[in-house]
Amino acid sequence: MREFWRRLPRAVRGACQLFLVGWFLLLLGDRISEFRVYQGATVATYLVAIVSIVLLTGYSGQVSLGHGALLAVGGYTAALVMANLHWPFWIAFFVAVLAAALVGALLGIAAARLSGPYLAGTTLAFAVGLPSLANQFSFLGGEQGLSFDIGQAPARFGENFSPYKWLFWITALFALLALFAAANLLRGRYGRIWRAVRSDESAAAIAGINVAKSKVLAFTVSAGFAGLAGALYSATVSLVTPGGFSLSLSFAILTGAVIGGVRSIFGAVIGASTLVILPMIADALSQGASEAVSTNLPAVLTGLLLIATILIAPGGVAESLAQLGRRAGLTRQTRT
Repeated sequence: MREFWRRLPRAVRGACQLFLVGWFLLLLGDRISEFRVYQGATVATYLVAIVSIVLLTGYSGQVSLGHGALLAVGGYTAALVMANLHWPFWIAFFVAVLAAALVGALLGIAAARLSGPYLAGTTLAFAVGLPSLANQFSFLGGEQGLSFDIGQAPARFGENFSPYKWLFWITALFALLALFAAANLLRGRYGRIWRAVRSDESAAAIAGINVAKSKVLAFTVSAGFAGLAGALYSATVSLVTPGGFSLSLSFAILTGAVIGGVRSIFGAVIGASTLVILPMIADALSQGASEAVSTNLPAVLTGLLLIATILIAPGGVAESLAQLGRRAGLTRQTRT
């Protein structure tokens, strides 16, 4: 059986694994509370956002401090499509991906000429300026924003099928599809090209790689994933506002990527889960404390965890776990 599994094409094995994980999440959603279901939807949303960072920073080597702005593009696009064209949510999500990818391509053209702190500063300025445009155009809803309603679950699921469970199904499905697409993309030709550019741009250019083109493509693909994350995020909070895509969101996504492992798809799962679990820990620790402590404790815990990760596991939790697994395997082989 194991030999048969190894002979299957990698894409087929990935699809089977995707189906099994999806089936597990389907069963899990029926056995946990509504609050946990909502948290699961939030984890799925952060997961897609962190994957976009993994694609851009971990594999292409480009640093973005303003991915929250690309999430805003996806969120506003999906909300406008659903409100004005009355298209179903899955088409709105697809349009959001295209819109964010287009903006990412334009940003990537500028990014191809920049590197290091200059690129980080440009994306930071983009994150500061873009959400504020919502206040300048009435059709974007201003500070009040736009409502985002993915609708009720189909009647065939029964009357007891809650909106939170429907939200969890949708976000989990799109998160799994995003993981599958990202994993296959990184194993393919473009993943190898991005790794080569990240390692040494000069050597990549000598090998015949168009460095500028590869950077623009990486920014475009990453922005597409960020646009999907923005649409899922808007569906989770049922609202699209400028304040919902502040700098803190961009920093949270980047923090989750660093904690989990900026070069690991599996690390994105760890990072997304961490972003959801940390506020719960902060709430438990701040019971009975002052309002100032309750407000600032989540940020303090996140900062401390980020510092600890950089000092103890510079490559992220996922890379450290992989190293432990390899050491354990070598130990078993030596004993044998």
